[in-house]
Amino acid sequence: MTASKSPNSSHTSNVVYGLGFIGAAVYYIQMATGFWAGVIGFLKAIVWPAFLVYDTLTFLGT
Repeated sequence: MTASKSPNSSHTSNVVYGLGFIGAAVYYIQMATGFWAGVIGFLKAIVWPAFLVYDTLTFLGT
């Protein structure tokens, strides 16, 4: 048996993540003051959902 994908599966979450990644990368790289700060900004852009969830939970006080 092989696992198959549903032909009706939605890729909306991939699009949202991709657009978020591009936006975060542009933001963090614009704010960078040097090359290595830009590299760190790019790495932060990859994991932006983790920052979003952390800040949301901190704001909610949970």
